[in-house]
Amino acid sequence: MISSVPTETFSVETRQLDIEDASRAPRAEWVLNSPDPPGLCQELLGSIKETVFPNRKKPSSSSKMKNPWRCAVASFLQGLFPILSWGKNYKASTFKSDLMAGLTLASLSIPQSIGYASLAKLDPQYGLYTSVVPPLIYALMGSSRELAIGPVAVVSMLLSSMVQQIQDPMADPIAYRKLIFTVTFFAGTFQALFGIFRLGFLVDFLSHAAIVGFMAGAAIIIGLQQLKGLLGISHFTVKTDVVSVLESVVRSINDELYPLNFVLGCSFLIFLLFTRFLGRRNKNLFWLPAIAPLISVMLSTLIVFLTKADKHGVNIIKNIKRGVNQSSVHQLQFKGPHVGQAAKVGLVSAIIALTEAIAVGRSFASIRGYHLDGNKEMVAMGFMNLAGSLSSCYVATGSFSRTAVNVSSGCQTVVSNLVMAITVLLSLELLTRLLYFTPIAILASIILSALPGLIDINEAYNIWKVDKLDFLACIGAFLGVLFASVEIGLLVAVTISFGKILLKSIRPGIEKMGRLPGTDIFCDISQYPMVIKTPAILIIRIDSASMCFVNANFIRERILGLMREEENKMTENANGTVQALILDMSNMMNIDTSGIIALEELHRKLVSHGKEFALANPRMQVIHKLKVAKFVEKVGRGWVFLSVCEAVDACLGSKSVNLDT
Repeated sequence: MISSVPTETFSVETRQLDIEDASRAPRAEWVLNSPDPPGLCQELLGSIKETVFPNRKKPSSSSKMKNPWRCAVASFLQGLFPILSWGKNYKASTFKSDLMAGLTLASLSIPQSIGYASLAKLDPQYGLYTSVVPPLIYALMGSSRELAIGPVAVVSMLLSSMVQQIQDPMADPIAYRKLIFTVTFFAGTFQALFGIFRLGFLVDFLSHAAIVGFMAGAAIIIGLQQLKGLLGISHFTVKTDVVSVLESVVRSINDELYPLNFVLGCSFLIFLLFTRFLGRRNKNLFWLPAIAPLISVMLSTLIVFLTKADKHGVNIIKNIKRGVNQSSVHQLQFKGPHVGQAAKVGLVSAIIALTEAIAVGRSFASIRGYHLDGNKEMVAMGFMNLAGSLSSCYVATGSFSRTAVNVSSGCQTVVSNLVMAITVLLSLELLTRLLYFTPIAILASIILSALPGLIDINEAYNIWKVDKLDFLACIGAFLGVLFASVEIGLLVAVTISFGKILLKSIRPGIEKMGRLPGTDIFCDISQYPMVIKTPAILIIRIDSASMCFVNANFIRERILGLMREEENKMTENANGTVQALILDMSNMMNIDTSGIIALEELHRKLVSHGKEFALANPRMQVIHKLKVAKFVEKVGRGWVFLSVCEAVDACLGSKSVNLDT
């Protein structure tokens, strides 16, 4: 029990001899004379330089004399285009693996891209366009070897749900399409800026738990929306909440249900799920679920063509525009009433797309044993979406299902994305006419078959076991998306995550510390009950990275409360009183003016009661601000120490700390 923590005994003379050791004073000066931290401008310029010139080696004096500009340009280009670094050692045997992976990837991407375009309320060719330009740009600028780029279900649903609130795609499809391209431009801009200025922490506001809940809710909503295609419903709600979608389905069943759509869609959905099951059971059949969507499209198209099922109520794609991506520069809308709303949708889309892509990329990078730079990935994705917005594409990102297929197919480098993009490009030129009779129900079944991977019940259960507040964010995002809208789901998740951060920031842990027996290590008494308390000295550690306006008063009052509590215990046991307070600041990375004022008030309170106040191991930013605010002068330079152990020894050697009282 904490109450039975032993108190260590000392020979004062021995401690005083230790105090006289001349090495302690220089060590304290190391803290007081530490260099000033870099300013805000320096940090900003440094982050940009790190992004533009990553892992830049310092050139030798001879190379610097020869051509310094050439070295700088080469470093810049290799940082911006990683393909220039590894492309020099690319081998034919590697290309063989990438070629097979790229072709397998294309067989899955073509039908999925058409389906996701319909999910985004766009014509089929725009999904195919999005599988051409963004992968090509990413192949040049991306650092992940496995990430498969293209349209994905969640982002497609996100765009359609948010943009159709601004512009109805049924009333004015051209204006809707222009708004989608503008949103894509803003998304790319935000992503590039996040990477250049190292603002990746903004993406982290969507915690892992929130993403798990959001993805599960989005998967259910996407699945319910596919009932429109699966049942052949023409008039469907534009809302995305589960109640509205189910009401629309029930209302339409009696009026416009075409059973052939349902039979055709369900038959191929069973086929797709069965091939997925076989692929998981037997790793050698990894190619089967990859090509199953393309086989489904080919067979269903042939069935409809031969049976003339389109004359009997089966909805078909009809025309897909032939040819490569058209320029969409003139379609971007930077004037008008919707620019601000487009920027907001672009920001949300950018964060969701980055979160998914970086999570997928890092998971596969860790499996293959290399590190993925998140900031470089943001820059690459930003530029690929900027290029996409200028070439009739909508927001692209990394797909988990296609990346898994890419890895299973044996991809070695990002060249598989190049092969996939070129294959889709050839399909746009040569195969679009063959897709005229493709039933829409097949696209719905392809999307439905990809959704189970978005719902991770086991991970949600693990979150519940580990952290209940994290699970609250998870279930909040899930229910928000399911019963309100995508924006509400995200807002609920971010609000709960912020609330968790604020709760920990406003009420940080304040730990009493003691010495581990036989060592000079001081630890939390509640975690290590075997520690030995130092007589007449209270050692406190603040478990917070920052002492600022939101928690400064709480920290001050909590420390004073612990001192009163400790003195009451000491009085009951006739052990004297607390004569010195040591504040371990090793966890504290920053402090603001409110925090400094709280420390000054704490110091005045201690001095008025004849107690000593010592600071141990303040970090660079903290000691710099304490010196600027002249707090160090008030406390005394002799009461700032490099470690808790040195602070304890100094207090024990001080004449004001009497162990006998």
